[in-house]
Amino acid sequence: MARTVGDETVILDLANGTYYGLDPVGARMWQLMSEGNSLSAVCETMLDEYDVTREALADDILRLTDELLTKGLLVVT
Repeated sequence: MARTVGDETVILDLANGTYYGLDPVGARMWQLMSEGNSLSAVCETMLDEYDVTREALADDILRLTDELLTKGLLVVT
């Protein structure tokens, strides 16, 4: 379960009651991923929205994705 609070997103792991907070950039990544976009499409969209290099953004997206997968908060379909 995820909710936007201000410019951040809070994800609740219903299995163990743990909250996980995302800053505005992480929240945007989460939003784009939850819309069913591929990681490549998330990267392309965010490159248009943020002043960042492709390499840095790709690293951030992969790091967040790995962290969410490890915590069981994201499922690959």
